[in-house]
Amino acid sequence: MPTAGAIPPLYFVSDVHLGLGDADAEQRKLALLLSLLADIRRERGDLYIVGDLFDFWYEYRSVVPRGYHRLYQALEDLRRDGCAVTYLAGNHDFAIGDFFSRDLGVAVVRDDIAFTAQGRRFYLFHGDGLAVRDGGYRLLKRILRSPISQRLYRMLHPDLAFGIARRFSHTSRDYTSARDYGETDGMRAEAERRIAAGSDIVIMGHRHLPRHEAVGDGVYLNLGDWLSHFTYAVCRDGEISLFTMRQGIQELYTA
Repeated sequence: MPTAGAIPPLYFVSDVHLGLGDADAEQRKLALLLSLLADIRRERGDLYIVGDLFDFWYEYRSVVPRGYHRLYQALEDLRRDGCAVTYLAGNHDFAIGDFFSRDLGVAVVRDDIAFTAQGRRFYLFHGDGLAVRDGGYRLLKRILRSPISQRLYRMLHPDLAFGIARRFSHTSRDYTSARDYGETDGMRAEAERRIAAGSDIVIMGHRHLPRHEAVGDGVYLNLGDWLSHFTYAVCRDGEISLFTMRQGIQELYTA
């Protein structure tokens, strides 16, 4: 339990991609994630999910993907204990409706977010669409996220809609993982711009490669993933570090 008057820590995680992998891999990911959420709850910390918690997400007014009731309960428990939970949409879970906000009390952000906490100015964004020469994806992103596209898609039966979404999300993830972003990828360039504009800490995901480096007068972090790295970030008293979750134990991440 935190000591009285202590500033609650901030936790940041992205690219868990629940729904991807065989049954054993799924159980491992979910078990480690639930262990992390239990640690956050004990510390009365706040949680920021920076996109792609699911390998795909789509919800109807009365239907959501099955198999994640323990995760839903853990998120609701965090909120009931006074922990703030903020969920930024990624490129695999952009179709978030009102289930998380209405049923679980989670704040949902459709794009990026900037805020001040622990005396530091944060900027968070999943990172999709920032890669150089990725104009095709940016156009597709606008089409898929348009209200008209979402209404048309909702007319499909859930079994059919979920099957299409799974196939598309796997193709998108394979493309992202195989892409060579180079030394000057668009995410780092965006971090440079944000820090030059006054942000102290810029946090993104999407690339699946953990990164923690000084940029100008600030810090840029890429949160990595929960497919092979199981990495996440923690900010305590204004100092942020990358950690990895192994066998339910938090360890400082070293590349």
